[in-house]
Amino acid sequence: MPAFVGSALDPLVGAFGDTPRRRGLIVAGGLAFALAAALAAGAVGFWTLLVALVIGHPASGAFVSLAQATLMDRAPDLRERNMARWTLVGSFGYVGGPVLLAGALWAGYGWRGATAALAIVTLPLVAATRRLPKPAVHHAGSPVENLRHALGALRRRDVLRWLALLEAVDLLLDVFHGFLALYLVDVAGASPSTAALGVGLWTAAGLAGDWLVLAALRRMSGLRYLRVTAALALAAYPAFLLAPGILAKLVLAGVLGLLNSGWYAIPQARLYAALPGRSGAAIAVGGFGGFAGAAVPLVLGVVAGAAGLGATMWLLALAPVALLVLAPRESLP
Repeated sequence: MPAFVGSALDPLVGAFGDTPRRRGLIVAGGLAFALAAALAAGAVGFWTLLVALVIGHPASGAFVSLAQATLMDRAPDLRERNMARWTLVGSFGYVGGPVLLAGALWAGYGWRGATAALAIVTLPLVAATRRLPKPAVHHAGSPVENLRHALGALRRRDVLRWLALLEAVDLLLDVFHGFLALYLVDVAGASPSTAALGVGLWTAAGLAGDWLVLAALRRMSGLRYLRVTAALALAAYPAFLLAPGILAKLVLAGVLGLLNSGWYAIPQARLYAALPGRSGAAIAVGGFGGFAGAAVPLVLGVVAGAAGLGATMWLLALAPVALLVLAPRESLP
């Protein structure tokens, strides 16, 4: 439900983001994000936690996505490299977050303490945002006009290409991450501690891979990088599923963490490039695509309940297939 609500509000965030109100919206999103974290820390049951998450998802869209859009506007010729840097920074959080949570548990603060700290740390970031130069907004229109433009962009082939790729590659990004520990325990027969090690190897390899992407983009185009890594992943992923031993699966999980690096950054940068001067529209159309992405874990869970998790995991191989089929061979403007 939080993902669906966030996707539903992303078009409005994007429509207002392409107006001079962008900086104010970033600040409001940051404050709402801090509030959501505080509510989560004080949750007394399922429903109060759900309310906190429903607030947090669209708040993240305003706070984080519009900040990303502003970064894309500042250097249009460096979109791919800047998105790769953005993803690398996020990977530090992906790896460091569980470590900080473990530290909070060890110190006796629990997950509530860690979430409350997240709310507190957000506030100086919001204050710093207010002191930044006013973001440049091109082709500014009213929110209604901007929303109409975003809807019109959904009829363009290049926009639909990158939206489809962003949702497809997520099968071997967040979706794979969500299923990995369960697969290792229920299908491969690993212990919970070994499954945790597998998730740790995958995330650590992703951090290293996000750093290597920056080096790779100095030597080849982003499109060539996507096609090369997709071809390698199309061989590595079946090998991961067919590997007979836990050790081999752990090693191949790390290989997959390396190979899927850049699969979000490059298509996302290309989506911004397809809508020059209208980075808010890129967020808006991403919200429309997010509806499909939000349904994927639910659909896969239903399929796994009927056919088994081992068989369902093969569907995730559609990610590299989609890259090889949809990623163009030549650079698009």
